[in-house]
Amino acid sequence: MLSPQSTEVIRATLPVVGAAIGDITTLFYRKMFDAHPELERDLFNRGNQKQGEQQKALAGAIAAFATLQLEPDSAKVDLILSRIAHKHASLGITPDQYAIVHEHLFAAIVEILGDAVTPDVAAAWDEVYWLMAETLTTMERGLYQLAGVDAGDVWRTVRISERVLQSADTVSLTLTSLDGSALPTFAPGQYLSVGVTLPDGARQIRQYSLCSIPSSADWRISVKRISGTPDGEVSNFLYNNVFEGQELSVTTPFGDLTMPDDNSPLLLASAGIGCTPMIGMLNHLVDTGAERSVSVIHADRSIADHAHRAELSTLVDKIPAATLHRWYEDLGTHVAFGSVHEGRADLQDIAVEPDTQAFLCGPMPFMLAMRASLLERDVPAQNIHYEVFGPDSWANT
Repeated sequence: MLSPQSTEVIRATLPVVGAAIGDITTLFYRKMFDAHPELERDLFNRGNQKQGEQQKALAGAIAAFATLQLEPDSAKVDLILSRIAHKHASLGITPDQYAIVHEHLFAAIVEILGDAVTPDVAAAWDEVYWLMAETLTTMERGLYQLAGVDAGDVWRTVRISERVLQSADTVSLTLTSLDGSALPTFAPGQYLSVGVTLPDGARQIRQYSLCSIPSSADWRISVKRISGTPDGEVSNFLYNNVFEGQELSVTTPFGDLTMPDDNSPLLLASAGIGCTPMIGMLNHLVDTGAERSVSVIHADRSIADHAHRAELSTLVDKIPAATLHRWYEDLGTHVAFGSVHEGRADLQDIAVEPDTQAFLCGPMPFMLAMRASLLERDVPAQNIHYEVFGPDSWANT
């Protein structure tokens, strides 16, 4: 908790700092990467940096955390920082790296705000930063302990035992240990990081949901090649270059998109490759003989684009109280029938019980639309959970 003196300084300066936080975080990253080019090359997502998404997410997180120190809301703080802590753990972040961030973040604050950064202002924002950093390092320490690893020691080498085409643009990779022992179990919905060395020598890291049965000895992820600006450089590299028998550098699983272990009704809504954590959850429900009510919603561009299409249907059929609803923007020569619809996903005709626990994964516009619909159906906000692979702009809103 902030000291009373710092609280009043933050209250007075938050509008000014908040208005400039986007410029501050942009300059911060530039300063940090100038001093530590290895961080941009080997740790941070270069694509998100080019698009400015990481800068926006950091700015939002800092502003939101500072605001919550004025009117404390522990649940909101946990929501914002828990997701960051899991992401940091999946990257192997250690406490000493927070000092590097502090040095360049405060240099950026002073450069952008100039004379407005008096000693009292600097001290108050310094207190906010270290309070946020200490909260995160405590969370991350707990995650490392739960995973049974030392801080930052999350990487292991695995072998690809199987590669299966799930759609024209998506492959699933089954990962096994090098010595044949069982890989650690994970909670359905969690992800792991994959690190690859690209042709230019950079070691880039991305996260992929685990879509295998959590209790199995092996792990399975799915990778979709992405064309755009920028291209998905890690996913495209994996799709084009990684095959059976090769080794891959991955981390211990992390992630806070996990199902409650009760009989509450579930709604699993995904779009595109966002189906992967849902496949993992459904595999778990089938494996444990679950009889709870499950509504599965999936949206995709076309039937041909739908990765894990057959597996999704098979898993839903094995759960007694599960129903599947699919939407395709383009049905081609097929026609809409029953639970197969043309257009964008819509919850209007789907029964949603008030105590439903909803899990969402897909493009941000899809998830925000699903969230709005669920709120209109009286599903409590705390019952709506989501996963986003990239900077998180939801939790800060």
